[in-house]
Amino acid sequence: MDDWQQLLRGSLTKPEEIAKRFDLNVEEVKKVAEVFKFRITPYYANLIKEKGDPIYRQIVPDAQELAENSGITDPLDEDHDSPVPSIVHRYPDRVLFLVSHSCASYCRFCTRKRKVGNSDKINPRHINAGLDYIRQHSEIRDVIVSGGDPLMLADSKLEYILSSLRSIKHIEIIRIGSRVPCFLPQRVTTALVNMLKKYHPLFINVHFNHPDEITEESARALNLLADAGIPLGNQTVLLKGVNDNPETMKRLMQKLLTVRVRPYYIYQADYVKGTEYLRTPVQKGLEIMQALRGWTSGLAVPAFVIDAPGGGGKIPLLPAYVQSIDDEKVVMRNYQGELFVYPQTSSGKAAKIPAAACKGPRSPVREAFPELEEIIC
Repeated sequence: MDDWQQLLRGSLTKPEEIAKRFDLNVEEVKKVAEVFKFRITPYYANLIKEKGDPIYRQIVPDAQELAENSGITDPLDEDHDSPVPSIVHRYPDRVLFLVSHSCASYCRFCTRKRKVGNSDKINPRHINAGLDYIRQHSEIRDVIVSGGDPLMLADSKLEYILSSLRSIKHIEIIRIGSRVPCFLPQRVTTALVNMLKKYHPLFINVHFNHPDEITEESARALNLLADAGIPLGNQTVLLKGVNDNPETMKRLMQKLLTVRVRPYYIYQADYVKGTEYLRTPVQKGLEIMQALRGWTSGLAVPAFVIDAPGGGGKIPLLPAYVQSIDDEKVVMRNYQGELFVYPQTSSGKAAKIPAAACKGPRSPVREAFPELEEIIC
């Protein structure tokens, strides 16, 4: 047995263990366990500094998960877009390939609570059916290998999947989605990365929600993957009491870059049953984006998206930078709230002047558009 498997065996998995460790009502924990299982690796449990802190809220079961009218089972309508049990085919040229039901630890806000942790719903017997579906659909060029967590599979099982995908001529890109570098970084071994790098172009999207999750151990795992030439992106979920303030999110994004992970998405938390206590207003995400853009490197600014309920796909949201737009000009505000004008090329008058900011007494934009004097300057 590998070291990471031994560490996993020491995880908190029983209601009695959880209740004792975190001073919870054991009967309530048992009721939550009937709805969605839990597992907390010893490594991740040791990152919890106090009850209710940002690490705790992500992973420790809470009686609020039992609240009525608190979301729906399949908010993204994935099952509707599932032609075979292991595939979600929503976008034209890519599919989600579910290959593992297991996770190193179980996030309380998981979108796939209805499936994750249940070997009847995500099962190895469905993998070959998924591969056959991908072979039969030549429009698919990009496969996102997910679950559960694909890195919970043994190296040999994961390699079977990757080698099978790489043998399909129309598959250009393979992506893996994993929270293992956060929950169980010891799983990222030299043997694993030596196997992964045989299947380039291979990308891995990891999942970190708080700067305290980036430790020496997780940094080692991430750098090992990056050293193997694997581009790393991060997907963060916006969560109440975890990262729902601009300073925490900025520190997270900046810290990710130091371990060679490019911030990719901030997700508005999905409308999943039992997660209302962790969701934030959408305005909070827009406030955070406003505090990132311009105030830190563009490398540290991900896209803020809502994965639309009902299967509409990811929809990006931005603060209102465009104040007005017409055939002559675009009026915009920058990260500091200052207003600027960009002349449109469709107007002869506008085409003759440079795209200069409406600042200062000799601004050519000000001279070309005197009607904007009161609005802008």
